[in-house]
Amino acid sequence: MNKTDFTGLEEKFTHQGESDIFCPVSPQEIKNDISTTFSIKLNGLVQGIGFRPYVFQLAKKWNLKGTVSNGPSGVHIQILANEKIANDFLEEIISNPPALSRIVSHELTENAFTNFSHFEIIESKTEQSGASTLLTPDLAMCENCRQELQDPDNRRFRYPFITCTHCGPRYSIIQKLPYDRVNSSMQDFDMCPECHDEFENPENRRFYSQTNSCKSCGPRLFWYESKLSKSEQVLIDNQDAILTAVKDALTKGKILAVKGIGGYLLLCDAANEMAVKTLRERKHRPSKPFAILYPDIEKLRHDTYVTDCESEHLQSPVSPVVLVKRKEISRFSIDESVAPGLDHLGVMLPYSPLLAIIASDFRKPLVATSGNISNSPIIFQDKKALEELVGIADFILTNNREIVTPQDDSVIRFSALHQKKIILRRSRGMSPDLAISQKTSPFPSQKIAFGASAKSTFCIQNGNEKYISQYHGDLENYDTQESFRHSLNHLTTIFGLSPATHGNFAMLLSDMHPGYFSTLLADEYAAKFHAKVTKIQHHQAHFAAVLAENDLAEDSENVLGVIWDGTGYGTDGMIWGGEFFYQNQRLHFPYFDSLLGDKMAKEPRLSALAVLSAFSKEPLPRFLENKFTNTEWTYLQKVIGSNTLKTSSIGRLFDAVASLTGLTDKTSFEGEAALLLEQEAQRYFDANGYDFPENYFDKAEFLIDELIADIHKEKQTGWIAAKFHYSVVKFAEHTAVQLGAKKLAFSGGVFQNTLLTDLFIENLSGKFDLYFHGQLSPNDENISLGQLAYINAVKV
Repeated sequence: MNKTDFTGLEEKFTHQGESDIFCPVSPQEIKNDISTTFSIKLNGLVQGIGFRPYVFQLAKKWNLKGTVSNGPSGVHIQILANEKIANDFLEEIISNPPALSRIVSHELTENAFTNFSHFEIIESKTEQSGASTLLTPDLAMCENCRQELQDPDNRRFRYPFITCTHCGPRYSIIQKLPYDRVNSSMQDFDMCPECHDEFENPENRRFYSQTNSCKSCGPRLFWYESKLSKSEQVLIDNQDAILTAVKDALTKGKILAVKGIGGYLLLCDAANEMAVKTLRERKHRPSKPFAILYPDIEKLRHDTYVTDCESEHLQSPVSPVVLVKRKEISRFSIDESVAPGLDHLGVMLPYSPLLAIIASDFRKPLVATSGNISNSPIIFQDKKALEELVGIADFILTNNREIVTPQDDSVIRFSALHQKKIILRRSRGMSPDLAISQKTSPFPSQKIAFGASAKSTFCIQNGNEKYISQYHGDLENYDTQESFRHSLNHLTTIFGLSPATHGNFAMLLSDMHPGYFSTLLADEYAAKFHAKVTKIQHHQAHFAAVLAENDLAEDSENVLGVIWDGTGYGTDGMIWGGEFFYQNQRLHFPYFDSLLGDKMAKEPRLSALAVLSAFSKEPLPRFLENKFTNTEWTYLQKVIGSNTLKTSSIGRLFDAVASLTGLTDKTSFEGEAALLLEQEAQRYFDANGYDFPENYFDKAEFLIDELIADIHKEKQTGWIAAKFHYSVVKFAEHTAVQLGAKKLAFSGGVFQNTLLTDLFIENLSGKFDLYFHGQLSPNDENISLGQLAYINAVKV
């Protein structure tokens, strides 16, 4: 059985029972004639995944006496053994651990003799020094639980909260370490005799399963109708009747708010045009695509082309939303407004038993989107849901198991040609731990990195471990700010690093942008902790993050950082976004005007005007002027004439080309213009292959007039989009050759573009060593980890 790393959580796993445990010699051959007590400490991803039952069963195989327990720093084992057996026992644990575990460090010491009569799991230990182990993410329902859920003869048939040692909520319910029921929101539910028997039976899959429950003793569903007064809101109390009511409401085209693992989801029939339209109106989300929940992989294949990689990840313990290519003709007739004008659908399979029951009963695809108003964080508190979701949902399905830490669904996609995985949102099932090795910093080891503003995360370093939070969203929104604070306070408390500990932190890290909420919060924490805030440039943090992920920190001077995104506050006061870092040098895409602040990112026509004004040697084309009213055009000419704020943003360059080619002039969600441009280019390459004979760059000069000429020649939009994508690859190649770099590392929101990733691999992999993000998104979610990596080891 292979040891898994972070990404291993996205692979299929099977139950590891006693029969899977290997013992190098038979019990009769073990000579354990020296009565010495040895202590083993294991740190890493070792709690909440059945590690103690595994050790118990292994010790039973080896005829060892002793104890195993959880502690804030990991798993603690004591055994009576001689030195050879103790070392062999530890080696067996390290080489063949439970399927989802990741052992980061281990220690074997000889202790004072303790006379154990047998081997047992004992009460978890509390340590004064605070927690330092990794936190297990929430795990999708395993196949064993799925079968029991569907078995009429099983006592957990259609039980919406079925779990076992290998699956179920973990990070979302943990209140403090060590990971035990009493330290989670499951503490409110006392196990019935049958569940308690399973919990204490070493031969049972639920042996020491901290989330163990059933219909008799576990969480319960509650069903509310939005139009009722608060005194009348509980509509049905019978559990089976509630599940029937859910199906009936969906069949009638109603919108439901359903409490999931990390927060509330909004569900409706994905084929019902009126239901989808109503959801968009109520959620204030005019065109951003919705995710779709399919009952199973077979039904998903009726509507989409699912690759092996996509199928594997959809059915993994992470169970993220995956972007898959839709078929021209589908069986279930997904309403076009679910993902208007897009070739891909964001799809998921039921990762929780409640969603599995709902999807199986309805038997057709369901829209499944975050329970919130657009641009606000996911709602996870029941009181808030009953107050705020009544204006969106017709019915609210909740339960009495508290969500401690809110999380959206994780989102990934794969490139078409090389099947390169790109994380778009890292959250449920992935956060908060990383499998990143980096030498210990010469600086003090307790740090908080506050990240950026959009796609915000924070990162905590506690000793040698790093914990990067789930995605939170845009910190310009007050509710998102409060959610960010909530999660930060929660994690610092878990690790004993809250302000009440009188300033354990020696260093706080933030972005250089003075207006970011994250920067202001870092200053606020500095006052509480009496600590220094170190401000790190946005794109240098991006570069440090991709170096850290690929273990390149010590070789950073030989790596060219290609850091492309939309916006980052530069050290020269300009807006960066088209950066190259190499051997303490910075090169960049030529500056052009940054217009009207944040409005430029929402109106690609402004980027088109700025790019043409900066680089065109010809008069501005009439079709560009037609994108504005006369008043707007006159005003903008004055702004350009006096503007001193410039940008090097490749993100805005993509926006400009999207506008110039007629794809969009105003967007309703972030990245829409670039997504449409990528889609047009992908269609061209799919039809014509990945070779392209020409590009829009002459060395470092962007030949915008050639692009305009192609538009006037009425070249196909897909052809122009493909040529532009190929062109920016050639621009990066020219820069690398000019600098003499042989290794290229890519980060920034532009590299969410899977086609661009394929083109870099296809055209440059034989000439350079290429490094991309694997565990983190290339977007601003990685900034917090990059801030830590930069201050720890990287000199950009």
